[in-house]
Amino acid sequence: MAAALRLHPDRFFSPDPAVRRVARDLYEAVADLPLVCPHGHVPPALLAEDAPFPEPTALLITPDHYIFRMLYSQGISMEAMGIPTRDGAAVEADPRAVWQRFADHYHLFLGTPTRAWLDQTFAEVFDVDVKLDADTAMEVYDAIDEKLAEPNFRPRALFDRFNIDVLTTTDGAADSLEHHAAIRDSDWGGRVIPCFRPDAVFRIASPEWAGEMARLGEAAGEEVTDYAGFVRVLEDRRAFFKSMGATSTDHAVVDPLTHRLDDPEADRLLQRALRGEATAADQAAFEAHMLMEMARMSTEDGLVMQLHPGSFRDHNERVFRRFGRDMGGDIPVATEYTRNLRALLNAYGTDPRLTLVAFTLDESTYSRELAPLAGHYPAMRLGPAWWFFDSIEGMRRYRQLTTETAGLYNTAGFNDDTRAFLSIPARHDLSRRVDANYLAELVAEHRLDEEDAHGLIGALAVGLARDTYNLGDGVPETLLDVSADGEAR
Repeated sequence: MAAALRLHPDRFFSPDPAVRRVARDLYEAVADLPLVCPHGHVPPALLAEDAPFPEPTALLITPDHYIFRMLYSQGISMEAMGIPTRDGAAVEADPRAVWQRFADHYHLFLGTPTRAWLDQTFAEVFDVDVKLDADTAMEVYDAIDEKLAEPNFRPRALFDRFNIDVLTTTDGAADSLEHHAAIRDSDWGGRVIPCFRPDAVFRIASPEWAGEMARLGEAAGEEVTDYAGFVRVLEDRRAFFKSMGATSTDHAVVDPLTHRLDDPEADRLLQRALRGEATAADQAAFEAHMLMEMARMSTEDGLVMQLHPGSFRDHNERVFRRFGRDMGGDIPVATEYTRNLRALLNAYGTDPRLTLVAFTLDESTYSRELAPLAGHYPAMRLGPAWWFFDSIEGMRRYRQLTTETAGLYNTAGFNDDTRAFLSIPARHDLSRRVDANYLAELVAEHRLDEEDAHGLIGALAVGLARDTYNLGDGVPETLLDVSADGEAR
């Protein structure tokens, strides 16, 4: 007989009854609040087209590198999981065979956040009541496939069912935002906004840079031939994104180095790149300068600046050559912030017009560098535990290592940072439970009284993200509005 899939109502709470009672009360106070999603990677076409989802394997397994990177680590080839190759070589084409292989190895995910998100998605989105394993694979597949055929499982219907207040996508500097325009022009009221991410046009030594610059020039209606024109085009594109509802920018670098060049030197580097001669050192200097420029532009147009350093992209060369980018081979590296961010923070860190949200993949920097920086510079906020650490233990460590120095109000709330649309409710639920338990521990230790904890949990769940990312406007009146101090407005 198949084992039942049950989600314990006190999951992720402390076994200590004194802590668990308070955690449960705090969680229940925010469990049904709307989901504020200020940073993520759900493709806007999903909600613009509102087409039925594909079958379960194409929806849940093939696009999710969290899943196939774990299986790959255990010797299961990506070809066997149906991951398309760059050269079109044959891979497993039967989605049921891929699903069965996934179910055969589902035990590999025990104790991981992926397992928590998937089990909650199975149970609460699809009403699956049996645990996925080798024996139940086809039963679960068919149950999900049957649900996906129903009209109330279209993307927009699920967006409304998930109680998503606002969803931010991530879009390249040259993106036309046509899908955002289509959503705006539709009769659907869901709030989906873009985020300006210009990384591709800053990577002047990349083989793809010339193509990205051509796209940027086409989108802007002018060819970029010098640095002054490059800056002008970026400012115009930011203004376009803002006109389409954007409230933020996003920047991914290996090292968060910031350093201002003079304009002639910046132009010299750009000219080298236009001739195809830029080196890795040229790119590092140009990126460091452009982060300064992005901060300057944010003080003028008000877009929140997000910084995501510390990932060695596509570490596995074989996987990159065969399958392309973003295939589970991105690995964290040690990252330094105190010296690297000094130029930017000295120039703009006390400017009330700038909000800089800094993330990390290097947890050792939480208490040593990031919390002290955010606890001093008015412009800086700490991004939540992210990517490899957006898990129960990662979230716990984040709060434990940052609160004493930065406090809670110098953090940016929660974001799900996901392409997996169906996992958004589970990710937010996990965050709310972990934060409720953290505050409950402070109450049990008499470091926080329960009334203050109830104010804080609303801020952590919703208010800080709204306030950090300027997302307070445009919220339907039927939704509870929670400010950064946790109070209903």
